[in-house]
Amino acid sequence: MKKLIIIIVAVVLLLGGLGGGAAWYFLHGKADATEDDAPVKKGKKARKPAGPPEYIPIEPFTVNLQPGENGADQYLQVAFTLEVSSVEEHEYIKTNMAKVRSRVLLLLSSKHASDINTPEGKVQLAKEIIATLKEPFEDRGTPQDIDDVLFTSFIIQ
Repeated sequence: MKKLIIIIVAVVLLLGGLGGGAAWYFLHGKADATEDDAPVKKGKKARKPAGPPEYIPIEPFTVNLQPGENGADQYLQVAFTLEVSSVEEHEYIKTNMAKVRSRVLLLLSSKHASDINTPEGKVQLAKEIIATLKEPFEDRGTPQDIDDVLFTSFIIQ
C-alpha cells in the first residue's frame, strides 16, 4: 500500500511538471522561438510585424506633358494613393507632403503622353513614382518605405 501511494504521488508530480512545462511553452516558448529563429534578410531594414497597410491619398495633379510629335500641348490630370506599411511611415510622408508633391510634379512634367497612355506605361510610371519617393527626404536619411502607387484617376488631354 505504501508503494502504491509513493507511485501515485510520483506520477502526479511528474504530470504536474509536464503540464507546467507545456503551459510555459505555449505561453512563452512559442513566441520566443519565432522571434529568435526568424531568418534575418541581409541588406533589408527590419520590418514591423505585418499588419494592415496604410493608405495616403494624394491630391490630384494637373501638369503639362512634354510636347508630342505634332507639337500640341497635352495635359495630364492624375490622382493616386500611396500604400505604406506602417502608421509611422504614413505620418512621416504626410509631414513631408510638400517634398512628395514637388518630386512627383517634376517626374510627371517630364513625360510624353505616348509614354504613359498604355497600361504598361502606367505600370512603369507607378514604379518611377515609387523610386522617386523612396529617395530619403533628408541628407543621409533612411529611404521611405512605399509599397505601391494606386492610381485613382488618370486623364490625358
